[in-house]
Amino acid sequence: MEPAPGPQEKYQLITRNLQEVLGEDKLMAILKERELKIYWGTATTGKPHVAYFVPMSKIADFLKAGCEVTILFADLHAYLDNMKAPWELLELRTRYYEHVIKAMLESIGVPLEKLTFVRGTDYQLSKEYTLDVYRLSSVVTQHDAKKAGAEVVKQVEHPLLSGLLYPGLQALDEEYLKVDAQFGGVDQRKIFTFAEKYLPSLGYAKRIHLMNPMVPGLTGSKMSSSEEDSKIDLLDRKEDVKKKLKKAFCEPGNVENNGVLSFIKHVLFPLKSEFVVLREEKWGGNKTYTAYEALEKDFAEQVVHPGDLKNSVEVALNKLLDPIREKFNCPELKKLSSAAYPTPSKAKPGEKGTKNSEPEDVIPSRLDIRVGKVISVEKHPDADSLYVEKIDVGEAEPRTVVSGLVHFVPKEQLQDRLVVLLCNLKPQKMRGVESQGMVLCASSVGEPRQVEPLDPPAGCCAGERVYVEGYEGGEPDEELKPKKKVFEKLQADFQISEDCVAQWKQRNFLTKLGTVSCKSLKGGSIS
Repeated sequence: MEPAPGPQEKYQLITRNLQEVLGEDKLMAILKERELKIYWGTATTGKPHVAYFVPMSKIADFLKAGCEVTILFADLHAYLDNMKAPWELLELRTRYYEHVIKAMLESIGVPLEKLTFVRGTDYQLSKEYTLDVYRLSSVVTQHDAKKAGAEVVKQVEHPLLSGLLYPGLQALDEEYLKVDAQFGGVDQRKIFTFAEKYLPSLGYAKRIHLMNPMVPGLTGSKMSSSEEDSKIDLLDRKEDVKKKLKKAFCEPGNVENNGVLSFIKHVLFPLKSEFVVLREEKWGGNKTYTAYEALEKDFAEQVVHPGDLKNSVEVALNKLLDPIREKFNCPELKKLSSAAYPTPSKAKPGEKGTKNSEPEDVIPSRLDIRVGKVISVEKHPDADSLYVEKIDVGEAEPRTVVSGLVHFVPKEQLQDRLVVLLCNLKPQKMRGVESQGMVLCASSVGEPRQVEPLDPPAGCCAGERVYVEGYEGGEPDEELKPKKKVFEKLQADFQISEDCVAQWKQRNFLTKLGTVSCKSLKGGSIS
């Protein structure tokens, strides 16, 4: 039997891979006296995805360090956050979370008997808790409540009062769960500092706060339940995992905002203490890494190819997902899953159903628009007005794209520039060369015709998703069917504003770094 870790070893286990710790001295003082009591809460909103393995991996660390760990299924929080979980679905979604989180923990070898599981509504509707909510509301300013929830609570034009209550409830949870520390993502920091400021005003102790970094999703931005392209669902089939990883942003040599590398660092390495890159013998054969830093160094120096990295993550990830898929393959949990997350195409009670499950709403989120980097530009061998470009959109291989820009944009102005690419048009041959996308450009209204490729914000990476303001969620169509004319219908409302910003119905085209624009064609069209 291994000897129990000492206070310093426990501290190292608890804090490894964290971005920030508030209350380090208090943490060490408690570890010298007794085991740490800690909780992690999750609001039961969208379906948990593979990024949830990041906190699960840390929970495994906490247990190795001897901590007493409570997992809170924050059902009331899910309702308060702009009704992300409708009241009628709250119980179903909480049950789904309980089953799937426990399945995740089991898949990484965490013994469930060492954990305490609690629902928010088990104690948050009590007389004592409710009175404390009122007491807290008498000392908290509207400004502080809004600021605390800015990174977590959904921000809308006309916010509900419930969103202002959210941070206060999360602060009170620390007292009512009788813990020393709360663990969460660094996006919770403002709520954590809010708790440190206001709990003492009610006579309660200030707690320790442990923060994980935010792990990039597959598109290079935060992995999100509402952004289908950015995440892999825990119940995705193996072919879906392959497809999503193939599209994942993983630019050769780029270790910044790389969701594939981040998943290895924060999930696979802590669980196994090693990672095996699988590759054919002609490329050097398999290589085992026992330190993440060595893998990151080799990737940065392009010793490890993105395709090999993705294939290796696919194998490792499916090993984690297989027991979860197996557990949810029973009729009872299949029924729970479909009831907790009904598909939008299902008819409401009393309405007639529809045979066609394909989404018919013509909305911008159906377009797979990404930032691309032009790797090479050549004249089309059989057409004087066409370029043939190789464009990196964060996939294993660059896409071949044919563009009619010869008479408008000099070759040297395209080479190595960032562009905006529509990626889910049906590939079609243009004078014998198959084009796998469309470079979106601004066009002048009058004559002589002028054309300028749209410009993503400076600092964007190839593969980042471009979306229309207000339509961040939703999964793009796998491929736009030409007969449906989805792009053509949406394109009719594309325009360039007087500030040279690309828009759809006066809503800006955006990436996580800002607006998409053109150089000078105010009031122009987009094609």
